[in-house]
Amino acid sequence: MSELIEKNATVPVELGGQRLDQVAAQLFEDYSRSRLAGWIKDGALTADGKTLRPKDVVHAGCELALKATIEVQGQWEAQAIALNIVFEDEHILVIDKPAGLVVHPAAGHADGTLLNALLHHVPALDKVPRAGIVHRLDKDTTGLMVVAKTVEAQNVLVRQLQARTVSRLYEAVVLGVITAGGTVDQPIGRHPQQRQKMAVVAGGKPAVSHYRVLERFRGHTHVRVKLETGRTHQIRVHMSHLHYPLVGDPQYGGRVQIPPGSSQTLIQALREFPRQALHARFLELEHPATGKKVGWESPLPEDFRWLLTLLKQDAETYLG
Repeated sequence: MSELIEKNATVPVELGGQRLDQVAAQLFEDYSRSRLAGWIKDGALTADGKTLRPKDVVHAGCELALKATIEVQGQWEAQAIALNIVFEDEHILVIDKPAGLVVHPAAGHADGTLLNALLHHVPALDKVPRAGIVHRLDKDTTGLMVVAKTVEAQNVLVRQLQARTVSRLYEAVVLGVITAGGTVDQPIGRHPQQRQKMAVVAGGKPAVSHYRVLERFRGHTHVRVKLETGRTHQIRVHMSHLHYPLVGDPQYGGRVQIPPGSSQTLIQALREFPRQALHARFLELEHPATGKKVGWESPLPEDFRWLLTLLKQDAETYLG
C-alpha cells in the first residue's frame, strides 16, 4: 500500500538563487531534507516541469511540483496489544508505557512490541517511518511517550527534539544519598568492552541531564531528571557515572545497598525490585498542528510508589 502526495509551491523572492534542496526544505517543511532530496533525484519533485539535481539553483517565481508516493515503511505485523492512551487526535498519540513493553522490534523481540500495537490501533502508521515513533523508552522504563500519526507531524516533532524544546521530566530512585542537584554534561557512546552497554566515553554523542533531589532517605534518593538530549540509556548511564545508579538497574546498578536495620519488607523490596526505578513523569511539547504548548503527566506506577512508601517509613523510623 502507498499514499500519493501532491503539492505545489512558487519560489518566493527571498529564496531565489538558492539550491533546490534548500528551497524545497523551506517550502515543503513537513518532510525531511533527506526525503526531499530523494524525491528530487527520483524526479518526483520538479522545477518548472524539469528534473533537476538537488544542488541546482532555482530562481524566484519558479514553480515547484511535488508528486510522490509514501510506501509502507516495514513488514511489521499489527497486533492487538492493549495501549494506555493518554491523548489522541488526528496528528499525535500520547501513551503511558508499562514496564516490560519493548518499543521497537529488534533481535530477541521480533513482535509483541509497542510498534506492533500502534499498527493495530492506527493502521495508517505503516506509511510513517518507524510507525511514528520519534523517541523511545527502555523496555522496563515506564511513562509517557509521544507518537506521530502522520509524516508531517513526525518531522515537526523530530525538529523539536533536535532543538531541545520538548520537555521530558523523569523520576527515579537511586542508590546513595545525593546532597544537592546538578547537571551531567558527559558524552555517551558504546561501552568499549561490553557492546550491549552504553557508557560515558570520549568521542561519544553529547548528552546533558539535569537532576534535582525530591526526597532523601537513609541510603537512597528520589530524584527528578530533565533531559536535554535523548541518548540510549542516558539517565541510567549518567546517574551511574555519578556513582548513584538506579535501584533495580540490571546493567548499570551494581550491588543492592541495604541500610542497616532495615525491615524485612524493605530488604525484600530492594533485592527484588523487578526493573530500573525510572518513570517518564511529565511531557510537554508544541502541538505539531496548532503550535500550542501541550503537556501531560503520568502518575507513578504502583511498584515505584510502594518502594517510596517503604523508604519513607524506614527514614521516619531511624531519622525521626
